[in-house]
Amino acid sequence: MPYEELPIHEGADFARSYEITTRMTERCNAETDATIFCTVGPYPVLLLELAKEHGLAKAKDMMLEGMDAAGRFVAEGKAIAIGEVGRPHFPVEPEIMDASNDILVHGMRLCREIGCAIVIHAESATPEVMRDLARLADIAGLDRSKVVKHYCTPLVKEEENHGLVPSVLASRSQLKEALEKGDRFFLETDYMDDPERPDGVLPITTVPKRVKGLASSGEDHEEAMWRVNKDLPEKTYGVKIE
Repeated sequence: MPYEELPIHEGADFARSYEITTRMTERCNAETDATIFCTVGPYPVLLLELAKEHGLAKAKDMMLEGMDAAGRFVAEGKAIAIGEVGRPHFPVEPEIMDASNDILVHGMRLCREIGCAIVIHAESATPEVMRDLARLADIAGLDRSKVVKHYCTPLVKEEENHGLVPSVLASRSQLKEALEKGDRFFLETDYMDDPERPDGVLPITTVPKRVKGLASSGEDHEEAMWRVNKDLPEKTYGVKIE
C-alpha cells in the first residue's frame, strides 16, 4: 500500500515508494537476526484514486509505470517478487476491472521475463476466481506455479486453485482445512502494521505460533510444515530459507 508520506502523484513516485520498502528491508537484515524478503508493486486499489484525479487512461499508464519500476527492483535483486498487484477486492465498474486486468497481465509478462513470482491481490478466492487468474497467467506466458494468491481461502487441491499457489490466512480453522487437503500452500497473517488496527488482520506472530502449536499437538504435521514454510517458498520465490 502507498506510504502516507509519499502519495503517488506521478508514475515516478512508485519507484520512490519502493525505495522506502527496500531500505527498511536492508536495515532489518543488517540490524536483526531475522532474514527479510520483500515484494514491491503498484497496489491495485490505487487505480481508482488515480483515475478520479487524472482520468482512467492516464491512471492506467501510471500504474503500468509502477509495474515496470517493480520489475526493475526485482531484476536488480532489491525485491524477490512483484506484489501485491492485481485488481480491487470489491465490485468496480467494468472499465476499472478491464484496466486492472491489463495492468496485471503486463506485470505477469514482466515476471515471466525476469523469472520471478507475482503476488496477487484480488477479490475473495473461489475456484472460479483462481481459474480466471490462471487464465491471465496463461495469456502472459507465466507459469501458474509462479502466481501466489494473497489472502486466500484453503483452496489447496489443484482442481480448486488451478495451479496457482494459495497463501492461506493462518487462522486455526483455515489451517486445519488446508492441512486436510494437502501441503501445497503458504501461511500468512496479512498484518498491516496500522496503529488504528492493532494486530490486524492477524498478529505478526501468528504463523510461528500456529506451527509451534501443531508441533505440540501430537499430530504428525512436521513434514507438511517444512514444505509449507521452507520448500514451497524457496521453489516459488527462488530464495534460500535457513
